[in-house]
Amino acid sequence: MLGRERRKLRTEQKYYLHIHDYLSLRNRLSSVMDLDKHSINEEGYNIRSLYFDDPHRTALTTKNDGIFNREKYRIRMYNDSNEVINVERKSKFGEYVCKESAPLSLEEYTAILAGDFSFLLQREERLLHEFYAALTTRHYRPSVIVDYWREAYVYTWGNVRITFDKKLSAAVNTYDVFDPNLTLEEVLPTELTIMEVKFDSFLPEHIRMLISPKSHVRSSISKYVLCREKTLQHFKE
Repeated sequence: MLGRERRKLRTEQKYYLHIHDYLSLRNRLSSVMDLDKHSINEEGYNIRSLYFDDPHRTALTTKNDGIFNREKYRIRMYNDSNEVINVERKSKFGEYVCKESAPLSLEEYTAILAGDFSFLLQREERLLHEFYAALTTRHYRPSVIVDYWREAYVYTWGNVRITFDKKLSAAVNTYDVFDPNLTLEEVLPTELTIMEVKFDSFLPEHIRMLISPKSHVRSSISKYVLCREKTLQHFKE
């Protein structure tokens, strides 16, 4: 991508599911969709992200205030491994989203955590240059670690991706995703699962019928906001 005007947008819809609905739906979907190849077991794979925000808590308040256009920066890793570390920017325009990504080495990640951002300008990716600007001129800093397990199903036609995010937790004692003493606190009742439905220009009708809402209700859900509010509450107590 050469610029924001050429970013690819996808539709994203989110739902809260009760565990009984989740179990029923996963059985139906697994018969017509493939489990994501990155899954390490039947629960899927672990995602841990360090989110950034400015001193005005813009990433938090724009979501809570319902701002139509908004973006968040995060550094993401998987399955407690440093083999894949990415800077990501997720931009949202109503129900349309765009995710951009650029890789980091462990050394580069450590430098960012230590407050050394200069190397970002030596990289070729525009995303990293804009991340540098957010860190230096908008004073973005680590705000919360978000951790969960993702069970993902994919369908080639329509580039459909349906995910079940479970055990959503916030770190309450560190901003380092690799800290061996990291302590997590769950932010949702154990009987709730977050379902996300993502697709490009269309959702195939037979998939739509499988996931048609019954007892589950579409919601405006932000895992970042849920975890950020959990940490704010934790430190008040």
